[in-house]
Amino acid sequence: MPVGTDPAAGAGWESHPARVGFFTDTSICIGCKACEVACKEWNQVPDDGLKFSGMSFDNSWGLGADTWRHVAFIEQRRPVAATGGAAGPASPPGAAGELRWLMSSDVCKHCTHAACLDVCPTGALFRTEFATVVVQSDVCNGCGYCVPACPYGVIDQRKEDGRVWKCTLCYDRLKDGMEPACAKACPTQSIQFGPLDQLRERAAGRLEDLQERGVTGARLYGDDPHDGVGGAGAFFLLLDDPEVYGLPPDPVVTTRDLPSMWKRAGLAALALAGAVIAAAR
Repeated sequence: MPVGTDPAAGAGWESHPARVGFFTDTSICIGCKACEVACKEWNQVPDDGLKFSGMSFDNSWGLGADTWRHVAFIEQRRPVAATGGAAGPASPPGAAGELRWLMSSDVCKHCTHAACLDVCPTGALFRTEFATVVVQSDVCNGCGYCVPACPYGVIDQRKEDGRVWKCTLCYDRLKDGMEPACAKACPTQSIQFGPLDQLRERAAGRLEDLQERGVTGARLYGDDPHDGVGGAGAFFLLLDDPEVYGLPPDPVVTTRDLPSMWKRAGLAALALAGAVIAAAR
């Protein structure tokens, strides 16, 4: 799908609303996990237990079949420069060596170029009229092809029957004109929902404001339509490198080379068939 192509139109939706998504501003996330609770309650996602990792106060380790929203708790000490003992230039305001919390509510990215859609053999994964990506659990056969295809490691299978599950961006709520449950529950507006173009403009303004205030480590992640997945439908304002949050620094759609691979395989098959015919003469 070329850059700038409307994913909903590309999926066959002739008449559809504007593409919507999430902008998560991690700089104002307080780690309350209201989004996790709201997601579970609305979507009837099973309890995944209280499993503290021993590394932080986070009681849910990451996204999975039973965790469609995950608030990461990251303890970090502000870096100390090699000379002078002062905080490095990319550090946010605060004393060098001081402990800070980085918190971020992670979710499925609803990619513009979604590899999970490319590899699904049953059509269980489909693109909605809002350009989001949804799993139809009653169509999923549990093959698991989509799990390694996701460059973010979002999609997961339930052990009970092998079917995959992930965030639907509350597709049922969108069809009734409501915002997703997680955004509705967020008390600080760290999770913002709306038309994707408007969210990108808002995010750019917020980034500029933070950088002018000296938070030079702030950056946007997933907002660029020219990146390896064609831009994400759920993007983030981060206060440090993506790897710190467990996000790949340069995600690429894993099925990017499939067309050329099939073309080469077809040419090889034709060449082999020609050689067999020639040898039989």
